Amino acid sequence: MPGGRPTLYDPAYCERAIEAGKAGKSYAWIAAEFDISKQTLYDWMAAHPEFLDAMTRARGYAQRWWEDAGQEGMTSPGFNASVWSRSMGARFPDDWREVKGTELTGKDGGPVQTEVRQTERVIIDPQRPV
Repeated sequence: MPGGRPTLYDPAYCERAIEAGKAGKSYAWIAAEFDISKQTLYDWMAAHPEFLDAMTRARGYAQRWWEDAGQEGMTSPGFNASVWSRSMGARFPDDWREVKGTELTGKDGGPVQTEVRQTERVIIDPQRPV
């Protein structure tokens, strides 16, 4: 790195990151384990494709760990599904975000136009000639 201090990146961090993911650890935990900031973690991901791949895999493994923990917890006394669900939404928003309400707009951002139709119900009596 011209003009800066040398990077502390080590390709061996790839496997360590994957193992941390398998234990359900977050990016923040992994950064702390490597004694670096989360920003440095992101910088390494941008600079080293193999590290980006390892961190992406680690995140997938972490999600698996948390989903397994929730599945096991569902049958355990005292399991707080609400806290677990909120944690999942915060940790993995792409897959676990709770969507609240949907706003609909009509043409050009105006109100949605509705049309009410009345239909006549005709009952045909097979005993009565037409």
